[in-house]
Amino acid sequence: MENYDLIIIGTGSAMNYINQIIDFNPEMRIAVIDKDEPGGICLTRGCIPSKTLLYPAELIREVETATNFGIKIKIEGIDFLGIMERMRRKIGEDIEAIKKSLTGNRYFDYYHESAEFVSPYTLKVGDKILHSEMIFLCTGSRPAIPSVKGLEEAGYLTSDTVLGLVECPKRLAILGGGYIAAEYGHFFSAMGAEVTVIGRNPQFLPQEEPEISRLALMKMSEYMRIITNHEAVEVRKEENGQKAVIAKERNSGQEVRIIVDEILVATGRVPNTDILHPERAGIKTDKNGWILVNEYLETSQPNIWALGDANGKYLLKHVGNYESGIVYLNAIMKEKVKADYHAVPHAVFSYPEIAGVGMGEQKAVERYGEERIVIGLKFFEDTAKGAAMEARDYFVKVILDAEEDKILGAHIIGPHASVLIHQIIPLMYTELRSPAPIMRAMDIHPSLSEVVTGAFFSRLPPEHYHHVLKHIGLED
Repeated sequence: MENYDLIIIGTGSAMNYINQIIDFNPEMRIAVIDKDEPGGICLTRGCIPSKTLLYPAELIREVETATNFGIKIKIEGIDFLGIMERMRRKIGEDIEAIKKSLTGNRYFDYYHESAEFVSPYTLKVGDKILHSEMIFLCTGSRPAIPSVKGLEEAGYLTSDTVLGLVECPKRLAILGGGYIAAEYGHFFSAMGAEVTVIGRNPQFLPQEEPEISRLALMKMSEYMRIITNHEAVEVRKEENGQKAVIAKERNSGQEVRIIVDEILVATGRVPNTDILHPERAGIKTDKNGWILVNEYLETSQPNIWALGDANGKYLLKHVGNYESGIVYLNAIMKEKVKADYHAVPHAVFSYPEIAGVGMGEQKAVERYGEERIVIGLKFFEDTAKGAAMEARDYFVKVILDAEEDKILGAHIIGPHASVLIHQIIPLMYTELRSPAPIMRAMDIHPSLSEVVTGAFFSRLPPEHYHHVLKHIGLED
């Protein structure tokens, strides 16, 4: 048995503070374990490769709008293989650099093996048994595969395997109506594929505010087909090598048949705890297998910590990075710092972009009551820069507690939403969460930043806000 002072499982966010840990105690004996290519899901098959692909797609969409501004321009061709190989090359270089930093490192032992618990604080790693009284679990997640008749036999892609494509499918069905479906639907349609998104939820992008989801559906339907409230029930192989996806409307039971060349499964993610077997170590999980942690990110077994996708709270890289700092402070520095999720930001890099932070309207009303809530609304086209860009229908929504003048949440759909949201995020981490700094500051004129500031000046009671939505067709 090999005894360590610290075992880290996962080479993503769990490694963020490895240098600080070594500096704090150079004599600490550390083991780093990862069965996959090093770098974590974000680098190897998640946000980094997908966003590397999405930028060329964004350029294509922007070029397509050129005629709106009197510019005649034509895309002569799209080198799909070149775009894919650029992504794989860039990711491969980063993986190799991390691999070199891990292999032969004199400060820790690196195991490129699968790990599973055999008892509390004891793991089987390859053919070795490792033991430590302190363990960081950053074991990630993997694509969830739905139980659909004929899917396995017909074959399918996931967000992992899609990165290996060398040819763009002419017709693609995406099972799922969430973030991954929106982003890859944008990418493949820009590459020239005929894309059909099949979502089982009545709302496209169900995690977003309903009016943002509705506008996203309207805008994205211009370049791909989006079917909501449908369940894929069967996949059949066709004689010509194509695949037929049979989807059933969840209320009426009416079936629709979609013929495609490839199927991309984007129906969520599941934990890797079936590989890890935390139950053998006395580590509790929820009914879906995500590791349960307290507010300090410690598991039910003292001095074993779970962060990132492993705890299932937010499957976002920046949350994993944040949690790695909490674990470092609590486990290594022996502080007592609670994880705070009141203002977790997110973005969907679709076309248009979507971003949000903090509470949605429904949750805010449930917690504070409708009489205390006001909603700020500003349309991009009502600013000089937005009008110049012909950015029609897009908007910023901010949710505030009127009694304390406190920002509760913000949601944006439109150009550069992922950047604009950062005007609001820092304010939500101040003690008062006041919008005053935005409202008192100068915006460059004309700039898109004015749409964010404008939302804080244009406040409506929820009833009046929804009246406006009905008037512009974003609400029934």
